[in-house]
Amino acid sequence: MNNKLTPNHSTIELSIAQERLRQATYSFNLALIATTVSFFIGLVGAGLILSNQVPEGTVAAASGLASSVCCISLAKDANDRLDKVLAEINDSEK
Repeated sequence: MNNKLTPNHSTIELSIAQERLRQATYSFNLALIATTVSFFIGLVGAGLILSNQVPEGTVAAASGLASSVCCISLAKDANDRLDKVLAEINDSEK
């Protein structure tokens, strides 16, 4: 015999929405940190280019640009997840 209470449907939906929100928050924070690091890598690359160390500067600037693209993608994914959670909550309230 199982004496445990089973949670209703809305409680399960709420816990799923909270977990998605938590994951989206972590993804956004990670993207923000990675963007900051990428910005500083780009600055180092620009400094190396200006100091006539072109090959090192080019590599640093290119890696900064590549990381920026990845960070923007992570932030967009986090934002899309938040939008999805909001839409699901709004649909469940109707």
